[in-house]
Amino acid sequence: MPTIRIQLDTDRATAKKAMRLHRDGKIHHESREAARDAVHRQGRIPAAEPVFVGVTNGEPKKLLYDVEVHLDTEGHR
Repeated sequence: MPTIRIQLDTDRATAKKAMRLHRDGKIHHESREAARDAVHRQGRIPAAEPVFVGVTNGEPKKLLYDVEVHLDTEGHR
């Protein structure tokens, strides 16, 4: 399955919360849902749950998610 990287704009407080939850083995549900929505806006269908991979160092902060997508939906809108 192909994987796409989703970058979500966020603020410093949300970035810290997402990282803390990730380190504790938990999920920041709001951003995971936003990553799923971003995949749909690109005309693709997720094949699995978005996987949190980190936070950018620069400003503005961005949450990073990798999402596996179905091949047969690539490019469909």
